[in-house]
Amino acid sequence: MTARKRSAEDAMGPDSTVKRLMTAAPLPTNKTMPTSYAFIAVKPDACYKLVSYNVNSLQAACKKGFKEYLNAEDPDVICLQETKANQPMAFLVSKKQYPFQYWHCSKTKKGYAGTAVFSKIKPVSVAYGLGTTGLDTEGRVITLEFGSFHFVACYVPNAGEKLVRLERRMEWDVRMSEFLTGLEASKPVVYAGDLNVAHHEVDLARPDTNKRSAGFTVEERGGFTALLSGGKDSRVDTFRSIYPDARAEGYTYFGYRANCREKSVGWRLDYFVVSQPLMQRVADVIVRNECYGASDHVPIVLYLKKAEGDDAITPAKDTPDQEAPADDESAQDSLPAADSVDTEST
Repeated sequence: MTARKRSAEDAMGPDSTVKRLMTAAPLPTNKTMPTSYAFIAVKPDACYKLVSYNVNSLQAACKKGFKEYLNAEDPDVICLQETKANQPMAFLVSKKQYPFQYWHCSKTKKGYAGTAVFSKIKPVSVAYGLGTTGLDTEGRVITLEFGSFHFVACYVPNAGEKLVRLERRMEWDVRMSEFLTGLEASKPVVYAGDLNVAHHEVDLARPDTNKRSAGFTVEERGGFTALLSGGKDSRVDTFRSIYPDARAEGYTYFGYRANCREKSVGWRLDYFVVSQPLMQRVADVIVRNECYGASDHVPIVLYLKKAEGDDAITPAKDTPDQEAPADDESAQDSLPAADSVDTEST
């Protein structure tokens, strides 16, 4: 099958309107991480490389090749979901490689949920959570403000088996849309992570048998539609915008049961959503189909063209980990100079 796309090279050209065809190669069915990452192309000079990855336990993923993948991918910013970390994992990643590291861990259950962001770029400020009572205790959101955009790293709650948490999930969608709208009042947003929804039938292998499955209910799909249409200028699902016809090559999650990976029975649950004004800066979105095995998800990559006002990548320098304060459900603060950040983890 084929899907319409803009290549990164075309997108970089200021006068280019040519769209090329992407021919889908046979999809990989490997169950362990690659031994070679030669397929990862060099990043375009004028772009930031942003990565989102649900690692389904960071400690376990590190034993299955996560760090080798990170070194090969070498993004400017990577956000992780479902870290299942109870506190920042010191020494996991070199501070010379990623000087700015942020963690948001669950306060209600050990070994559950959690997010982290590693960045080469020094943010203007960092926020944890949505600022909504009852929704900020599971470590699901970290927001970094950069020069020309906000980066919201998120692990959206699952509706649960038999949809026991569907009501909570629907409240989350509303609050997140409001949160993004508030950020967009100052700068456009990149909203990234495991958003736990397959928006359209093309986004999962077996839509007909999953109408009332978590992640594909009419309620969740409608909530995501509302989020995309919210805000001042609406928001864009970047992958679906560039690849409107893609099916299996867009799947980002393959359950461990019933040989789903081998059978290409997957779901597209991981996204880069951007405020409409940012879409013109999106050079490409890549699903790393080859990178399965460290988790039941695969990473996704966004190339975002740099703009005036963006911060330069910070030279290598050791800086301490940052974690959301333990005494608040959410917190926001401007970061002091790197060498004066409070090092205490709580």
